[in-house]
Amino acid sequence: MNVYDSTRMSDVLAPLGYLPTDQPDGADMIILNTCHIREKASEKVFSELGRLKQMKQEKSADGGRMILAVAGCVAQAEGDEILRRAPQVDLVFGPQTYHRLPELVTRTLRDENAGGVLDIDFPLESKFDALPEESVVEGSAAFLSIQEGCDKFCTFCVVPYTRGAEFSRPASDIFAEAQRLVAAGAREITLLGQNVNAYHGSAPSSVFAAQSGASVTPGTWGLGRLLRYLAEIDGLERLRYTTSHPRDMDDELIAVHGDEPKVMPYLHLPVQSGSDRILEAMNRRHTADDYRRIVERLRESCPQLALSSDFIVGFPGERDEDFADTLRLITDVGYAQAYSFKYSPRPGTPAEAIEQQIDETVKSERLETLQNLLSAQQVAFNQASVGHTMPVLMEKTGRREHQLSGRSPFMQSVFVEANRRLLGEVVEVRIDKAHARSLEGSVVTGSYNGIAAAGATSSSQAPSSSQATGPVGGPAMEAAS
Repeated sequence: MNVYDSTRMSDVLAPLGYLPTDQPDGADMIILNTCHIREKASEKVFSELGRLKQMKQEKSADGGRMILAVAGCVAQAEGDEILRRAPQVDLVFGPQTYHRLPELVTRTLRDENAGGVLDIDFPLESKFDALPEESVVEGSAAFLSIQEGCDKFCTFCVVPYTRGAEFSRPASDIFAEAQRLVAAGAREITLLGQNVNAYHGSAPSSVFAAQSGASVTPGTWGLGRLLRYLAEIDGLERLRYTTSHPRDMDDELIAVHGDEPKVMPYLHLPVQSGSDRILEAMNRRHTADDYRRIVERLRESCPQLALSSDFIVGFPGERDEDFADTLRLITDVGYAQAYSFKYSPRPGTPAEAIEQQIDETVKSERLETLQNLLSAQQVAFNQASVGHTMPVLMEKTGRREHQLSGRSPFMQSVFVEANRRLLGEVVEVRIDKAHARSLEGSVVTGSYNGIAAAGATSSSQAPSSSQATGPVGGPAMEAAS
C-alpha cells in the first residue's frame, strides 16, 4: 500500500516540477512514507529524521531549501508528536490527504517560519477522485489500490484509527486504472487493500460497460466479481490481491481461484494465531477450525494453491498451550512462506491495556521456534519445485551479468541466465535449484512468444489436481522433458 501511495504522491507533485530522485543528498523535498503497525517502524521514523536534519541544514548552508515531510500512518497517529520532537519537519500529512499535497507544499513554501504544516483530517471526499492519472509504470508488475481502511477492529491493530473506515472504489474506476497500467506495460496487477477481500464497490454503469467492452452485472460487487471483470482486460496476464481476512473469503472469491486462470494460485491469508482463546482476545471473530475449513475449501477449488500468512507470538495472555495450538495449525495447513512477529503494543489499541503482557525473552523464544517451523516448510515447498517447469514473469535484472529475476505463480523469486529482451515476458522456466527463499532455473527454449499467458489451460501452465503436488498443496507442475 505504501509503495502505491508513494507512487501516487510523485504523480501529484509532478505538476509542481518535482521529479523522483534516487539519492536524498541535495533533494528539494524528502517525504518519509511511514507505517505504524509495529513500534520499531515508528521509532525508525524519528531516527531517520535525526539523520535528515543534517542534510537539511547543509542544503540551507548552500543557499537552498529542503522540505522535509512525514506521510502515512505514523503521521496520522503521531502528527503533533512529530512536530514537537522533530521541529525540522516542515509538513506532516496522513494517508487520506496526500491528494492535497500541492496546496500543502504551497503553504509550506509561503512562510518558512510558520512552523510545521499539519493535515491529518479524514476528508469527506475520496482522495482517489482528486488524484491525477498515473504517470509511469516501472516494470511489468504494478499495484492498484481498490480498498482502504478496516472495520474489523482487531485489538492489536491501529489500521482503523490511521486509515479509517472501509472504503471501496467503484469498479469502473478500478477497471480504467487497470487498463492504463496494462497499456503502460504492466503484465501483472496486485490489488491492494488493508482488508482487500472486504471490497464492496459499486458496479459499472451500462454506458461504461459498453465503452470498455466488458460484461457487467448491476449492484454492489465483491472481490470475486471484480477479479473476473479485470481478467477481461486484454494484455493483463496475472492478478493477485493482498491483504485478506478469513471472514471475507466468500463463495464467489473461493470459486474464482479455481476457474479464473489469470488469478494466480497464491493467497496471503493472515490468521495471527492458532489458539481460539487468543483469537477471541484479538477480536478476530473466527476460530482456528474456521480457518482450517476455509483453507480446505480453497484447496478444493484450486488444488495447487500456495498459502502464506501472518503470525503474532506473545500476544497478551498467550500461554504455552496457546502457542502449541499455533504450531499445530501451521503443521496442519502448511505454508509456502509467512511473516511472523513478536507482539508489539500500539498506542490506543485495546490490547495495549491488557495486563498479562508477555516477557520479551519468552516472546523471542517462541518466535524462534515458530520461524524455524515456517522456514522448514518454505524450504520444503521450494525444493518440491526442482525438476518442474513453471511460467515466470521476468520483472528485473539480477545482481549478476545476464541474470534476470522474476516471480513464479506461487510468488517465489526465480533467477535465470537470460537475455534482457525477456523482461516483461512470461516464460517457461525449468527449476534446477532451490534455496531457502528463491529458485534458480533455465528458460525452456521456445517457451515465450511475447503474449504467453500465465495460467493458460495447457498442462504445462495450469496443473490439474491429478498431478503430483508439493508439501502444501502446490506447486503442482508438469515435469520438464
